[in-house]
Amino acid sequence: MQIKAIILGADKGITGTDETPKIFKPICGTPMINVLIKTIEEAGISDIYVVVNPKVKKQAQSLIAHTVLSQPTPLGTAHAVLMARPALQPFNGSVLILFGDTPLISSTTIKRMIDKQAAGSDIVALGFIPADSRRYGRLIMGDNGLEKIVEYKDATDSERTIKLCNSGVMCVNGKYILQLLEKVKNDNASGKYYMTDIVKIAKDMGLSTDFVMGNSEELHGINSEEELAAAEELYLKCQVRNKE
Repeated sequence: MQIKAIILGADKGITGTDETPKIFKPICGTPMINVLIKTIEEAGISDIYVVVNPKVKKQAQSLIAHTVLSQPTPLGTAHAVLMARPALQPFNGSVLILFGDTPLISSTTIKRMIDKQAAGSDIVALGFIPADSRRYGRLIMGDNGLEKIVEYKDATDSERTIKLCNSGVMCVNGKYILQLLEKVKNDNASGKYYMTDIVKIAKDMGLSTDFVMGNSEELHGINSEEELAAAEELYLKCQVRNKE
């Protein structure tokens, strides 16, 4: 089965520091985008696309040995994935969507997502339970499994009590991905086109949606210097564990 990976990396710099894009910040001497790419390659995926801000596309091309695309206007994650439209039209394999500022995801988790998607789930979301859930969307479960994903800003007070959070990482059936993304609307609190909306759209189309569990360490996001330092500690701990 063919697999393509799309990494969304058009975020701005780390809060309170210089304007260096987050994906270029080093983890133990290696740009975090390349830490993530190495893991994706270890999972057996070589067809990789990285979406960046057009201002840093040239710099990204010098650091990344894969296809670099740009998102001219930051209209949301669904819009960012659509920057890879030529690679997805047509495509009947699995499409893995990840984030450049969450570089510690394991190859084992990536393989679990791909396996579940290949087994019949048209969308597989990656869930986890973080220590602080205030900035994460929620996976809303129903009688038929995963029903939808609600962004934190748009969640009700009741939905915000749900512990199962959305990491953002997804694996999608390439046969439907463009159709799903093109149905996404921006009628939400941020006015953005959220990739997470494709879960509800898929359910309405009669497609199959599911999730797998990750852990908070591998889904550690980086938005500050403190979180970058913590990521280095987690990365080193993982390296030691892998050698044991």
